[in-house]
Amino acid sequence: MSLVINFETKKDVLLIRLKGELDHHTAEELRQKATDVIEKNKIHHIILNLEELTFMDSSGLGVILGRYKQIQSQGGEMVVCSISPTVKRLFDLSGLFKIIRFVDDEQNALKTLGVA
Repeated sequence: MSLVINFETKKDVLLIRLKGELDHHTAEELRQKATDVIEKNKIHHIILNLEELTFMDSSGLGVILGRYKQIQSQGGEMVVCSISPTVKRLFDLSGLFKIIRFVDDEQNALKTLGVA
């Protein structure tokens, strides 16, 4: 299965919804597209909705960490929501939840960033 990437912009927040598998085959596409949207739309914060992400490997973690650093360097924040148990375990093991906030759902993520 491949990766379906959906971007939605709300004010200065980029909402990224991922469906499928984020691995070494699809990570570069996400990196390029997300970087382009962030730069073109003056994005300040990112919400990652991973509800339909079924698989992620270290390449996916690398892309997410890279976008986190890109947003943080501008004083912004990344929030992850609606994560599947398998992917959540990978985040836990990698330590990403020590730097990236996790909330239950998209609506709470939007509220956290003052958009909803």
